Amino acid sequence: MSMRENSNENAAENFAGAKVALIAGPTASGKSSLAMRIAEQASGVIINADSAQVYHDLRIVTARPSEADEAALPHQLFGYIDGEEACSAARWASDAKAAIAAAHQDGKPAILVGGTGLYHRTLLEGLAPIPEIDTDIRAEIRALPVADAYSALEREDPASATRLNAADSSRIARALEVIRSTGRPIGDWRREKTGGIAGDIVLAPLILLPDREWLYERCDRRFADMFENGAVDEVKALLHRQLDPTLPIMRAIGVPEIKAFLKGGMERDDTVAAATQATRRYAKRQYTWFANQPPPEWPRTNESEYIDNCSDIVTKLLI
Repeated sequence: MSMRENSNENAAENFAGAKVALIAGPTASGKSSLAMRIAEQASGVIINADSAQVYHDLRIVTARPSEADEAALPHQLFGYIDGEEACSAARWASDAKAAIAAAHQDGKPAILVGGTGLYHRTLLEGLAPIPEIDTDIRAEIRALPVADAYSALEREDPASATRLNAADSSRIARALEVIRSTGRPIGDWRREKTGGIAGDIVLAPLILLPDREWLYERCDRRFADMFENGAVDEVKALLHRQLDPTLPIMRAIGVPEIKAFLKGGMERDDTVAAATQATRRYAKRQYTWFANQPPPEWPRTNESEYIDNCSDIVTKLLI
């Protein structure tokens, strides 16, 4: 076990009873500004729960809080990982536990903010103890056309096949490799999740689901502003590092589009349009996920109710 992991485990033993707000929702829905308001009123610590904002290479492209915002209030797990690494949900959850524990020890509530549902679930519900997948089995499955993989899954794990979209290549491959490598369906493993903290903390969640047109307009404005205010230079510096193109940082929304622009394969307006469309599609997927996947008792709100919900969360954190 690494020193970081050992330190995190020791710290995480002390988060029982911690007060934690979770501000979730699609990109551009106003999560960061609401988290800042709550942290200011409740003297809390803002903890990043966005899979793109963990990397320090792309502050502008990933819409991380500004240096001024990070200096104004305590921020944790923003830009703390080098882009040459791939951050897993398990690693983030371990680091988040330590950050929550540290805030709790200081008598401060934690305000988790971010739109990565997998991160939220891993932290709150824990992880399934699925063994390492045989590398040959993984390679064989990943080489299959998605239709063939889905047909195989229907035969070998029909429950998973019924649950998944027939075009969802990554989840189909994952379910198929688990059943073939372990002999047990992935659903069985997931019923044995361990390490979640939902039962140990006092959670005040809020899901932001603003009007869709309002959200898409913000997505449009956001990338156009990014393009004019440093995003191109950020991507240029990232490309100079010649990192593995399969790394998460290299696939962040905006990076492939600006890369094409820098290489002369796309004009400025086309670049902005392509990245804006990618942002809209991502926001739409997140919107659907947050509308349906989190527990039904978690409050959902639109932009007109943000302030009222902010006050309610602050009250819960200060009691």
